Amino acid sequence: MAPTKSEYTARHLSVLEGLEAVRKRPGMYIGSTDSRGLMHCLWEIIDNSVDEALAGYGQSITVIMHPDDSVEIHDDGRGIPVDVEPKTGLSGVEVVFTKLHAGGKFGGGSYTASGGLHGVGASVVNALSSRLDVQVDRGGKTYQMSFRRGEPGHFRDKGKTLTPTALFEPFTTGSTLDKTGTTKRGVSGTRVRYWADPQIFTRDAKFSYEELQARARQTSFLIPGLKITLRDERGLPGTPGENGPIEEVFVHDGGISEFADYLAADSPVTDIWRLHGAGKFSESVPVLDDKGHSHITEVERECEVDIALRWGIGYDTTVRSFVNIIATPKGGTHLSGFEQALLKSFRKVIEANSRKLKAGNDKIEKDDVFAGLTAVLTVRLAEPQFEGQTKEILGTPAVRQIVAKVVEKEILAKLNSKTRADKQQSAVLLEKVVSEMKSRISARVHKETQRRKNALETSAMPAKLADCRIDDVERSELFIVEGDSALGTARLARSSDYQALLPIRGKILNVQKASVGDMLSNTECAALIQVVGAGSGRSFQLEAARYGKVILMTDADVDGAHIRTLLLTLFFRYMRPLVEAGRVFAAVPPLHRVEVIHSGSKPNEMIYTYSENEMNTLLARLEKDGKRYKEPIQRYKGLGEMDADQLAETTMDPRHRTLRRVGVEDAQAAERAFDLLMGSDVAPRKEFIIAGAAVLDRERIDA
Repeated sequence: MAPTKSEYTARHLSVLEGLEAVRKRPGMYIGSTDSRGLMHCLWEIIDNSVDEALAGYGQSITVIMHPDDSVEIHDDGRGIPVDVEPKTGLSGVEVVFTKLHAGGKFGGGSYTASGGLHGVGASVVNALSSRLDVQVDRGGKTYQMSFRRGEPGHFRDKGKTLTPTALFEPFTTGSTLDKTGTTKRGVSGTRVRYWADPQIFTRDAKFSYEELQARARQTSFLIPGLKITLRDERGLPGTPGENGPIEEVFVHDGGISEFADYLAADSPVTDIWRLHGAGKFSESVPVLDDKGHSHITEVERECEVDIALRWGIGYDTTVRSFVNIIATPKGGTHLSGFEQALLKSFRKVIEANSRKLKAGNDKIEKDDVFAGLTAVLTVRLAEPQFEGQTKEILGTPAVRQIVAKVVEKEILAKLNSKTRADKQQSAVLLEKVVSEMKSRISARVHKETQRRKNALETSAMPAKLADCRIDDVERSELFIVEGDSALGTARLARSSDYQALLPIRGKILNVQKASVGDMLSNTECAALIQVVGAGSGRSFQLEAARYGKVILMTDADVDGAHIRTLLLTLFFRYMRPLVEAGRVFAAVPPLHRVEVIHSGSKPNEMIYTYSENEMNTLLARLEKDGKRYKEPIQRYKGLGEMDADQLAETTMDPRHRTLRRVGVEDAQAAERAFDLLMGSDVAPRKEFIIAGAAVLDRERIDA
């Protein structure tokens, strides 16, 4: 219940004058009033608990999302101070939740490095909440205070049900911090529960469990040993907890090394390298004296740099940057320094070993170095300058040079190391970077000179390609066939209007083991990439692909399956968008042809089967029906054994054929499978074969 005009005293003015600005312009503080802003409020409260853990005063944080749209955050930190703050005469709890730019993060010694910097987080969340309750365990007692839209007072709840619509009685002359119980000796912490104000946030604004899950996991990596528990009791459709409350616990002891390993999806080229260092800088900051006057003072700061990075065989780049464990998705000075030093260091080493690496006179670029890189970059410093309250970009200028110096020193030491492991990994890495440079240059030249030719131009495609006539990408199909014998039959079986044929000679290069340079210099791989016409790796452009479907047509035997796997490895590693778009297929040729004998002048019927079980079922049915069939039953060892009519009817004609679409439901799981089956590490593959030997049907082996 809102206070009447007669109740609106100076007490209300002193509390609400700052927070009213937040309610009028919430976007200035939380970015927006949709789900993104709602989540930002939650981060502000969670980050306060995280800062306690970062300072070494807490080991666990619990976040509970209740069915009534409220959210509750518990921690076992020191607890918000409950004594009276001398300048305002208010308790520490009320100062934190009602005064903008108030808190323990302004150089008072409570936090040397924290995520909450501006001292507006808790008070902004309070201002934008229809109700906020805070409980503090400190000094053997439990204290409690409640607020409605930033104003302190008491809610008259009925029973144990807490609701923002309960009768509210604001404090009029002074405020009190209620003592509600006692705690065991040494127990401390803070509990905050709040209801976001529907007057501020849009109707469809919802807390995202997936975002919370990702943030909790990320934070547990950044603060080793911190236990973060998430509990969702909302039962919302489409969420993990739709069928009942769900609880997850995140705790990691490996720090950012474990984080980098978690983020990396490809096989490693290097181990995880840790780069450590620190630097000092001076900056002028306003400091308040005892009388509350501001004076510009020169202070010395220290910036600690800690980076975990590794390179993999892929070309995707994943870099996460943090300042005092707060994510900076848009980068800032620390990321600029990292990128600048990494490129400079690699250029220096590659130029010094140009002849050995066959690098030529071309300069490597940032994309060449960052291909396959997974990195977690963290810096810690007191009072960093962020661009805005949302803290997405670090602005402290001196950090750029400090990070650059640390990275350059540490990376050069790794690349020039004489230890056996580092030397081997550095050699492979430098070769990969040079290969990426050559691949980029080749792709650029290819893009400029090898576009799809029109009728007035000559084709630069491989001579062995039997292309189709139409230019309609949606209708066109490319069949990759195994060997020249199958090509001869396929030429007669295809519809040359829209079906193109590209033969390959046996088993192509295993690109899971080979470098980019080896792949590009391999005749079969290069021809396939050229025919598809969309580039490879980072330069692949799906819209430039020359065919709507790419169909792998190999023999129905072990060798055919091996060739198909090698081809799929090439597509997965270097033309993955084509697979993700569902444009790669595997043809399904028949294994057997059963000729059913009909009496009289009626011609015999040909029935094709695609597995042993299907053939046995067919033969049993024919015998039951009293029908005869010719023996021996034809078993197709290869596509070349079929005549053109049979191949068209069973495998190539869209009206009768069966195609298996190749999809990537889980890219990381597929990457692991390819690495197991096709990678250079033999031991796991041997274990896989031994484990599956017991269930192998020996009859399926062509020997």
